Amino acid sequence: MKTKDRTQIIKRVGIATIVGNVVLAAGKALAGIFGNSMAMISDAVHSLSDVFSTVIVMIGAKFAGNRADKDHNYGHERFESVASVVLAMLLFGTAIVLFYGGVKSIVAAVRAQDTFAPPTTVALVAAIVSIVAKAAMYFYTMHYARKIDSQGLKADAWHHLSDSLSSIGSFVGILGAMLSVYVLDGAATLVIALLIAKVAIGIALDVVKQLTDHAAPDETVERIKTLIGACEGVLRLDDLKTRLAGAVVYVEAEIAVDPTLNIVQAHDVAQQVHDRIEAQVEHVKHVTVHVNPYRCDEQAPSDGGNEQ
Repeated sequence: MKTKDRTQIIKRVGIATIVGNVVLAAGKALAGIFGNSMAMISDAVHSLSDVFSTVIVMIGAKFAGNRADKDHNYGHERFESVASVVLAMLLFGTAIVLFYGGVKSIVAAVRAQDTFAPPTTVALVAAIVSIVAKAAMYFYTMHYARKIDSQGLKADAWHHLSDSLSSIGSFVGILGAMLSVYVLDGAATLVIALLIAKVAIGIALDVVKQLTDHAAPDETVERIKTLIGACEGVLRLDDLKTRLAGAVVYVEAEIAVDPTLNIVQAHDVAQQVHDRIEAQVEHVKHVTVHVNPYRCDEQAPSDGGNEQ
């Protein structure tokens, strides 16, 4: 898929979810205030953070789509990873704020149970609407995230799912508080905070792989090996390295060819390997192929040359 098309998809999905989250955040905030629910107000904050996270993803995708230049010879794909880092930090910060609010709500409920005003039906209805709406946003965003293999969009999808799960917690807490178990409203906020923190940590761990030259998935590596082995003129795969850079993969391969080939013939073999990998392996952006003269007394690495 062309970079321009990929960026357009991220922009379209982003605008749709931003509009949905603004409406949801406003509705949940009003429901939390008039429905007397700390859990629903916390849920509204979570939805509002979704708006900022989607904007971050869109900005990251915009920069990631820029062509290679003098200062970034290998392109800008890692800007999408940087956007995911910012998103993870935003999520974790949101979790801390909500956790603190949940603790305060529980303490207030314990200290003043006789005067504690329980949530009302409006907050309960808002929680149900949020569960359904955020689940729909998750499936919508994840569909396109997998289609274009966008780490930033996947992170945003998980953010939507965490909001849906947090709304389930809000529903349970609000219902419990309406039944006079007042601490459940604050307890639900704590659960929401922990869920958001878990999602943030998961996103951060995925980004670490992209920013530390982590190898491509095993199935991708095996696919590359198979393609190289099927190329005419390749007598042995001496070495194979892969690394992730945002949503794309870089490949470095060393192949052994007949030492009697002239430089043009050896180049043609290497070019064949290069073209097949770039054309037939998804998300591969660039392939470097080094040619070695084949010597029968040499042994290829025991792992097939895949030093990852």
